[in-house]
Amino acid sequence: MSLSPDDIKVGETRESVLVDDLKRTRIVQYAGASGDFNPLHTDERFAVEAAGYPGVFAHGMLTMGMTGRVLTGWVGPEALLRYGVRFKAQVWPGDTLTATATVESIEDTPTGPVAQFSVRTLNQDGVEVVTGTATARLEP
Repeated sequence: MSLSPDDIKVGETRESVLVDDLKRTRIVQYAGASGDFNPLHTDERFAVEAAGYPGVFAHGMLTMGMTGRVLTGWVGPEALLRYGVRFKAQVWPGDTLTATATVESIEDTPTGPVAQFSVRTLNQDGVEVVTGTATARLEP
């Protein structure tokens, strides 16, 4: 997928429902894939009794990865040059997450045009769980 500066405009947005009713199974699958078996994400008893949380919660990197899909679905994974986020709130089993990417600017650089994006992911209650930025290469 190749986008040129004519294909996107500053202010344009894309929205994507990332997950509807996040399951504990998906959190545990991510733990297995990532090797991150922190008991805050996998052991209900530990999360509640030892750590004082209401239960297990999703890995931040799982939320970041899911959020990135709104970008890769728009510009393609091969165009993404930079992607970073800030974790704002925890994501719990049962959450529904919706991500939005917005074109903030389009710039000419010595290596060709790039688009700067802002991203944010909200849960079903409108709570911002992730914010971030990304840069993608555009075709000349």
